[in-house]
Amino acid sequence: MNQQQVSLQAKDGVCKAWIVTPEGKGPWPGVLFYMDGFGIRPAMLEMASHIAKQGYAVLLPDLYYRFGSYGPFAPKEILQGDFRAIVGPLMATTNNHKAAEDTAAFLSYFASRNDVSRGKVGTVGFCMGGGMALTAAGYYPDRIAAAASFHGSNLASDLPTSPHLVVPQIKAEVYVAGADKDHGYPPEMAQRLEDALTKAGVRHKCEIYQGKLHGWMKPDMPVYDAAAAERGWTELFALYARTLR
Repeated sequence: MNQQQVSLQAKDGVCKAWIVTPEGKGPWPGVLFYMDGFGIRPAMLEMASHIAKQGYAVLLPDLYYRFGSYGPFAPKEILQGDFRAIVGPLMATTNNHKAAEDTAAFLSYFASRNDVSRGKVGTVGFCMGGGMALTAAGYYPDRIAAAASFHGSNLASDLPTSPHLVVPQIKAEVYVAGADKDHGYPPEMAQRLEDALTKAGVRHKCEIYQGKLHGWMKPDMPVYDAAAAERGWTELFALYARTLR
């Protein structure tokens, strides 16, 4: 794998990002990876590399660029205390709409690289990033062909930044994976999102992973579940194979 750190001019400043590509010259379809609330750390790069190994150019931007330097955080350690006191101030610097606005810079960066194909791109987000991945698909319907959210919270809430509000603009195929033990994505919210997708005619698949907890896909989380994570990766790669190849 090839990994490089770059600096991109995003909406409100310079955003550090990591571009991960397979060996060879490409070009490869592009994938935008929206991080979780714990920010950039080895696990995020590990997951981005896992996607890249399937034949994709993956961009992992640091969406906390407005905050400044931090971490890296180890979730297992942070979760033993008041994790909201630590990550809350960072999370307050971004939201679904800000991340979607930043995405213009990320798409421009893909367009500047000869090793990224000129076709549409995919998005994927985990936890905080799940809503961002869906929102970006609504902001850039002509550029994003696939959008996936894993254990995203508040995907169909009463907040003005709720992702379900941009569903009518989405042209991408959507995959949403939630957990039945995730208080941030209760059954009524899952139904509200699916109803919005269906009404808008968006091709989608929404699933609830039984017996799982918020964050099961991430290898550095105490609730990580290898079997469920493999199921999630299988769904994601099938989605990309249908839409990005």
